[in-house]
Amino acid sequence: MITRRKILIALGTGLGGWPLAGHAQQPAKVPRIGFLGSTSAAGYATQIEALRAGLRDLGYVEGKNILIEWRFAEGNYERLPGLAAELVQLRVDVIVTHGTPGTRAAKQATTTIPIVMAVAGDAIATGLVASIARPGGNITGSNFFFPELCAKRLELLKETFPRTKRVAVLLNPGNPSNEPVLQAMEMAARSLKVELQKFAVRGPNEFESAFAAMAKSRVDAATILEDAMLIANARAIADLAVKQRLPSIGFKEFAETGGLMAYGANLLEMYRRAAYFVDKILKGAKPGDIPVEQSTKFELVINMKTAKALGITFPQSILVRADKVIE
Repeated sequence: MITRRKILIALGTGLGGWPLAGHAQQPAKVPRIGFLGSTSAAGYATQIEALRAGLRDLGYVEGKNILIEWRFAEGNYERLPGLAAELVQLRVDVIVTHGTPGTRAAKQATTTIPIVMAVAGDAIATGLVASIARPGGNITGSNFFFPELCAKRLELLKETFPRTKRVAVLLNPGNPSNEPVLQAMEMAARSLKVELQKFAVRGPNEFESAFAAMAKSRVDAATILEDAMLIANARAIADLAVKQRLPSIGFKEFAETGGLMAYGANLLEMYRRAAYFVDKILKGAKPGDIPVEQSTKFELVINMKTAKALGITFPQSILVRADKVIE
């Protein structure tokens, strides 16, 4: 006796009208990452490549088994909330951010999509996470001791140039991580008997006027704060510092592109490490349960080529502590 079930099977149709073969071979979903960049793709090319390399190490190849939606604010931090909203509307599986402004914009845009901080200066002080061990919410990633790092730079400047009395602080006022950093620097400055003078820049078009103002104020040295826009324009800042013959210290990229000194975390390693957090989340881990990693290794970089151009001789106590000397 031919039953209805036999007829359906012969026609290749399962119960309920679903084709059996098609139902068994549904294509696997390709995960999508949203990248929220504060500057431009060109300005952060090496950091982006570090992230891609980290993903490749874990078996993810962009365009094959993972997709990345890139969004860049081109240095205009006011665009970050809108770009974060775009990524949320696309329903990406995870958002990768860099810096406090981008992470804060992503946090305000979603409480459900996981967020990975490739780099953050002080995630607790700026209210991005509740704690390092159990961040809670939808954010995890990498963090470094930004306030302490900037205070240490003042100490290095004073040790290298003992007569230093006035230090310029170049910063982007749109970065909310500045507040705890400046508090730590003011404490260090008082103990070192150094006066800090702040010079705010929101974009490269303000660099020359800021350095001209430094010259007018007769500062003895300058320190450059970490900020996505400033890092992306490290070479231009380094060139102006040399042009003004101003001793300076900043992040690693600053010294590597011509600045005199740097003391900072290895940001490229942190970008590469962001892939680890992405992988954990895509495999089902909740971001709030993944501890935030603290970068505790800082490197002292000295650019001897710039030192010679400025006629500067480093004390032996500084040279022996340098992790990298650029000849």
